Amino acid sequence: MIDIKFLRDNPDLVKLKSEQKGYKVEVNKILELDHQRRELIVEIDHLRQKRNDLSKIKLAHDLEQTTIDSVKTIKNDLNVKIEQLSHINQDFDEYLRQIPNMALDDVPIGQSEDDNVIVRQVGDLPKFSFEPKPHHLLADSLGLIDNKRAAKISGSRFVYLKADLVKLQFALINFVFSALSDQQIIDKIIKDNHLQTVNKPFTPILPPALLKTQPYLASSRLDEENVTYKIAQDDLWLNASAEHTLCTMYWDEVLDLKDLPIRYIGYSTSFRREAGTYGKDMEGIFRLHQFDKLEMEVFSTPEDGLNEHLLLVAIQEYLVSSLGLPYQVLQKCTADIGKPNAQGVDIETYLPGQAKYRETHSADYMTDYQSRDLKIRFKDDANRIQFVHTNDATAFALSRILIAIIENYQTAEGRIIIPKILQPLINQEII
Repeated sequence: MIDIKFLRDNPDLVKLKSEQKGYKVEVNKILELDHQRRELIVEIDHLRQKRNDLSKIKLAHDLEQTTIDSVKTIKNDLNVKIEQLSHINQDFDEYLRQIPNMALDDVPIGQSEDDNVIVRQVGDLPKFSFEPKPHHLLADSLGLIDNKRAAKISGSRFVYLKADLVKLQFALINFVFSALSDQQIIDKIIKDNHLQTVNKPFTPILPPALLKTQPYLASSRLDEENVTYKIAQDDLWLNASAEHTLCTMYWDEVLDLKDLPIRYIGYSTSFRREAGTYGKDMEGIFRLHQFDKLEMEVFSTPEDGLNEHLLLVAIQEYLVSSLGLPYQVLQKCTADIGKPNAQGVDIETYLPGQAKYRETHSADYMTDYQSRDLKIRFKDDANRIQFVHTNDATAFALSRILIAIIENYQTAEGRIIIPKILQPLINQEII
């Protein structure tokens, strides 16, 4: 959630920037609730002080009844006002959570994803002496995927990955874990992109795939209607993306400044309802209810937050370039960056079978929007408590990067050449 102090000082700006993201927020209602809660807090503190003062009086046999009645009245008033404050705080938090994060000033203002800005295109588009096929036809002919049997036992948008495609996926996982935990590679990416940040490597991590409601809600990533699956008998949700149980990891903790930035590269199976996408991308493995993902998550100081965002985008480009895949980088507009994001970047990789670029990566910079509600803090050099800044970014959404490899490296004979950097990890050159 945003800082209430910022809202008090900039109500018109908050309203404007929220509208630029497509959110209509009740700023006046929030400020009214804020005023009520602050007044109640003062009244409660005053009553507690009076109660404490009276409690210091030693009761005497001849204590006047009016004094005894005053103590009872104060206790009753205190209980009533504490109950009022609890209800107001609940409403206040609910309304405050409806306000999105403020987009940075350099984020393009737009109405939809059509207003995203292409920053650069990298790599030459592949040239074929034949009509390139979409991935699902190639993979099906090679016995690499089985949607029909998965649909029979799980429903649509599920799949069996098989044979060499499974080995290729695990080669990708090993490649990413190895690269991001290598300090020399991180150092090279930083230098090549002229970034101002430390060359600390990423720690590999396998996070849980289930998340309680309270931290999920505080992360501003819980999307009950469109994205997230609920476990019916428990207070648990299936994570809709690998970073959801990473960004919540230090919920209600104070981190040590010397440990920042904390950089993780996590691997998790993720689950999405994909509501609102009926009939879209039904073939193959592009849009699934269950998919595997490698995700980067960073906790940093406010001063380093934007630099960490730039580092994550540079790492994404390094990973895609290492596979020899053509791609484009998009600066996402206000309407498309998402509620908790202050800035967002997408990478779209070219898919010859569709003859267009499709999203394979996203990089999200949240400033302190997540950490404020999650209460993830650190002590600075002056021993002041501050909120960390959080970043997350896709290393590989594995099904989508498999599609890119299949379609860009297909041969006239209907086979798939394995990218050179992965060949030693899978111990073969072609599928």
